[in-house]
Amino acid sequence: MNIVAHWFKRNLSNPQIVFLSLLLSTVFAVVLFLGDMLRPVLASIVIAYLLEGAVGAFQRRGMPRLPSVLVVYLLFITFLAMILVGILPLLSRQIRDLVQQLPNMVFEGTRFLMDLPEHYPELVTQAQLSELILYMRTEAVSFGQQVLSWSLANVASVITILVYLILMPILVFFFMKDKDLILGWFRQYLPEHHGIAGHVWRDVDRQISNYIRGKVWEILIVWAVSFVTFYAFGLRYAMLLSLLVGLSVIIPYIGAAVVTVPVLLVAWFQWGWSAQFAWLALAYGIIQALDGNVLVPLIFSEVVNLHPVAIIVAILVFGGLWGFWGVFFAIPLATLVQAILSAWPQVAPDEPSS
Repeated sequence: MNIVAHWFKRNLSNPQIVFLSLLLSTVFAVVLFLGDMLRPVLASIVIAYLLEGAVGAFQRRGMPRLPSVLVVYLLFITFLAMILVGILPLLSRQIRDLVQQLPNMVFEGTRFLMDLPEHYPELVTQAQLSELILYMRTEAVSFGQQVLSWSLANVASVITILVYLILMPILVFFFMKDKDLILGWFRQYLPEHHGIAGHVWRDVDRQISNYIRGKVWEILIVWAVSFVTFYAFGLRYAMLLSLLVGLSVIIPYIGAAVVTVPVLLVAWFQWGWSAQFAWLALAYGIIQALDGNVLVPLIFSEVVNLHPVAIIVAILVFGGLWGFWGVFFAIPLATLVQAILSAWPQVAPDEPSS
């Protein structure tokens, strides 16, 4: 009991530690309880943070901030328009075609499985096969119903999506244009001594900026290379599958393994056990190898020093709390926790630091 009391006295007697704890608790509570309502604001902050690197690059070349913001913002709007006009309709069409082809794929897979007991009777029995086929059909029907309900729900939320498409670009522009003004407004409410919070933020900002911007570039490069490869091979649903491959880099270790299944399944249903299938599998393996061994070391100038177990735990925890965004920011959030734990014993000695 004395140990706990001593710990509280040693740490909470430092006003900077108290301020850091209250700040982190407030931010966590706002995101946890108001995250749904503030989703466009939070997403706009993230986008503005990502674009800030490009704005800074223009400023370092002598361009004033406002023209830099305008150039970067116009490039961002152009990229967004290309996504909405050129890619989203194609993705929607490929998703619809894939759902329509699902029964045929299940039939082909069932026919392939029916031959297994004849060729490998010691590995697969007819009873096991019948149970597996029943399970596959049930899951296929369930998946089709989920897709239908998801589509109907999206139709009902078209207005919300349109509002977001109008609101978020406006928020992004003002977050970029008035960055100093907004940060100055927040600083006036900070206590005079907040060195610990500043120390933690500088450490985290250095790693998070490197990680998030690098991860966005990695997604775009892997997506583009995968699309060109799949399209060159004539693989069906090339845009959809390449997008999945690009997004898979968000989840270390797990994403690449999971997305391999639909890529190889679609290739097998299209070509069977053929040379075309083997060459595509080889090309896909080369993409994954180059991503892990060449692209990642080139893009990430600073390696996030986290153990694989810590990364997986962070993905599970933050993904469970905030879904996709929790998964995307799992490593930056884990880096934040690591920075706090690293800074805590240095800035919280027995005597409060000033």
